[in-house]
Amino acid sequence: MKRAPLLVLAGTVAGFAGVLTFHTRPVSSTTPAGTGGSGGTGGAASPAATPARSAPVATRTAPAGGSGGSTAPQTGPNAVRSAQGTSVNFSYGVLTVQVTVNGTHITNVSVPNLQTAEPTSQQISEQAIPMLRAEVLQAQSASVNGISGATFTSQAYVQSLQAALNKLNLK
Repeated sequence: MKRAPLLVLAGTVAGFAGVLTFHTRPVSSTTPAGTGGSGGTGGAASPAATPARSAPVATRTAPAGGSGGSTAPQTGPNAVRSAQGTSVNFSYGVLTVQVTVNGTHITNVSVPNLQTAEPTSQQISEQAIPMLRAEVLQAQSASVNGISGATFTSQAYVQSLQAALNKLNLK
């Protein structure tokens, strides 16, 4: 009697049983305070909102006291100013970029509003945004390379950044 078909059948059953019993750990949308989460909000994330007839939307907003637009104009060559770009809808959510400049030098770029349709998009965006920020601070303009694997997030980021720079009358 040949044992090969019996071994193949036993291996198939064992593999199928393994797949059926495999459980993944659910991704948490909140990070407990003090654990140093990468959300940039001090460990607190807003609860997920559920719009009618669509997927849940995970939201990350700026901490209290953030700027809601551009700051009061200051005078002088080293005036520190900031402006918020338009909210840009991209295929997986909405984001808004805020830029702070000292004279014509970009000193800070942040994303006070990031809303995504699913946890995977949230993770991709949270990985890509710090890389985009670093590129902008190095290039000192909105002319930066997109992040591979986060094309739509990169395009929305640059579009909102350029709108903020336009409000500040910069390149």
